[in-house]
Amino acid sequence: MADVIQLLPDSIANQIAAGEVIQRPASMVKELLENAIDAGSTSIKLIVKEAGKTLVQVIDNGCGMSETDARMCFERHATSKIRESKDLFAIRTMGFRGEALASIAAIAQVEMRTRRQIDELGTKIVMEGSELKIHEPCQCVTGTNLSIKNLFYNVPVRRRFLKSNTVEMRHIMDEFQRVAIANPDIFFSLHHNNSEVFHLPAGNLRQRLVGIWGTNVNKKLVPLTEETDVIKIYGYVGKPEFSKRTRGEQLFFVNNRFIKSAYLNHAVMAAYEDLLQKDTYPLYAIFIEMDPDRIDINVHPTKQEIKFDDERLVYNYLKVAVRHALGQNSITPMLDFDREVGLSQPTLASSYGSRVNQNQSAGSQNSNSNSNFSAPKPADTSGGRDNNNLKNWRKLYDGLEMFDDDETEGGESIEDKENNEGSITIESAWSNVPEMDDSEKSFSANQKSPYQIHSRFIVSHIKSGYLLIDQQAAHERILFEQYLFMLKDQQAPTQKELFPKPVTVTPLQAPILREILPQINILGIDIQEKEEGLFVIHGMPADWRGTTDEQKLVETLLQQYESNLDLDLGVDEKIASSMARSAAIKKGQSLTIPEMKELIDQLFACETPFKSPFGRNCFITYDLDELDKMFSS
Repeated sequence: MADVIQLLPDSIANQIAAGEVIQRPASMVKELLENAIDAGSTSIKLIVKEAGKTLVQVIDNGCGMSETDARMCFERHATSKIRESKDLFAIRTMGFRGEALASIAAIAQVEMRTRRQIDELGTKIVMEGSELKIHEPCQCVTGTNLSIKNLFYNVPVRRRFLKSNTVEMRHIMDEFQRVAIANPDIFFSLHHNNSEVFHLPAGNLRQRLVGIWGTNVNKKLVPLTEETDVIKIYGYVGKPEFSKRTRGEQLFFVNNRFIKSAYLNHAVMAAYEDLLQKDTYPLYAIFIEMDPDRIDINVHPTKQEIKFDDERLVYNYLKVAVRHALGQNSITPMLDFDREVGLSQPTLASSYGSRVNQNQSAGSQNSNSNSNFSAPKPADTSGGRDNNNLKNWRKLYDGLEMFDDDETEGGESIEDKENNEGSITIESAWSNVPEMDDSEKSFSANQKSPYQIHSRFIVSHIKSGYLLIDQQAAHERILFEQYLFMLKDQQAPTQKELFPKPVTVTPLQAPILREILPQINILGIDIQEKEEGLFVIHGMPADWRGTTDEQKLVETLLQQYESNLDLDLGVDEKIASSMARSAAIKKGQSLTIPEMKELIDQLFACETPFKSPFGRNCFITYDLDELDKMFSS
């Protein structure tokens, strides 16, 4: 039998190896920027077209390369950073593997012009698919100018797996901001499709954070500084009241290298104990400096995972440093834990109509004409689907009235008494009755009206037991289907503002908002771009009664949309789910009985009432038989 094992050709081996290092255009950006920093540059310019799929160009004023080095840098494992194995444990440069340029040259068309200060002429190199096409002298300025065109041109399968331009550009901006934050003493600029996105002069760390995250971040920052013989920790952490529901502005740097570490993140979150509401995250940019002998960065080709020789020591130092910084700045638990942090929304009534007065008569409370619970509901063009769904769900309640004696006391029905007393909660009902006294018949009488538990859940009776409804998840489902209908079938009416209101967004958010403007306009929010990074709101939905600040509304919408970017959803679904999360009622918000009834009716008229757009159960059913078994066991 003939031998079957053979060496792969260099072209194929290079493409395989390139897949580990260059996964998307952002991977190239990271490697090229780090090379420019290692070259001693003080000015670095990044030019991108079509989110890096067409062009990624990095221009620096670093030391440049000689003619021989310019050719050698495209060979695999050719590097100037290390000489022997022990150098792997004393690395102070960004790169050291010697794989980046070789990997890029294997899957793209590369042109490089470079010159040293001492040379009269520079060198021009052109590579395609690891093959040298041009190697000649040229006239150029000191430094290096690298242009990478048509990424994955010879690996079409990999190119098809790239995401949309918005997603790829977001990844590029993430890599750019990490490198820029780690090196605030270097000038950086980023241009996308002939438009300047970032212009970051050299300065200090706080100025760099403000330049990238926006001017609003300045008031959110708390300085962090701790130094011992073993470790130095410095940077900035965010004030608890500015925490967000989404991750993103959370960065760790070890010896100026960005890393990802769930272990260190846990230390920071532990330092914020009792200061944050559940499922919220503070912003931070934390730098850790320690002897390179104590860390190992040769763990993964991306160099974003490292190992410490004493992880527990670093964990404890970091936790104490963050807690000390918060204590020095008098940060104390001042959050209202019954409200959602950073997403303060208008009350249900102010957003979607006038709230029914809880003290008015039961007859007026039960009138649906006085309650406008949710966003304007579009006309039903689905062949009566909503009505049929609602009819089917109401079968759950058939026969329930046979258990209700409609007992009255003093000429007032039990239901009237409940309506006049407002929403019922378990806590308020039990706390006011020290003994099991049924003289008021509050236990023996059946309660048909829904009531709240801790202003979070709604209890609704059905003939087989009861439903426990998550009011926020249910309202998100209702709004999601309404917004999705508007996006697909109709334009929501807009009420023009007397005075247009400006809204500023960060350079990271501007391209996202720019892309989804048509869908936002369909929902009735008339917002237009006035200049780079500045948008103006000319109108809000005609039925919008919210008091939420327009700036906060846009910020919340963008945060929710960014968290959905990587999901395999259409733009309409992402917009609808983001708007639903932003506008839905929140935990801790009390509702009147008519509002609870309307929420239940609208939920079971939905096409998919079981789950919220984010996967949470909207309700849970409890059967009387199951409850009997629980008490008998």
